[in-house]
Amino acid sequence: MRENNWLVFQLPELMSKVARGEVRFQEILRTPSLSCSIYHIPAGSREMQSAHEEDELYLVLEGRARLRVEDDEHLVETGTLMYVQNACDHAFFDIEEDLTVLAFFGTPLTQLPGLRRRG
Repeated sequence: MRENNWLVFQLPELMSKVARGEVRFQEILRTPSLSCSIYHIPAGSREMQSAHEEDELYLVLEGRARLRVEDDEHLVETGTLMYVQNACDHAFFDIEEDLTVLAFFGTPLTQLPGLRRRG
């Protein structure tokens, strides 16, 4: 059994740890069923992402950009919450303002007994 069965994170403290001026991906939580990272992409950067085995949930903490998911594009800005299903090709682009997001990843379906990948 884990010593602590809960944790508290304060957004101002997380934001203060973001290295400005460079693409940065810092994991802040990992459990057997969930992980969470803070992800920073400076304005003008070209972000390269691809499909993952995990479902993802992104919460934009600051900034403005576009998110491409398969053949669709979406404007994302402070306060936007986005879900991306596992195995979907996606990437942030046209990063107009430094973009900082919380990225939540579920357990890959390949690791859950009795479940198979959707599709």
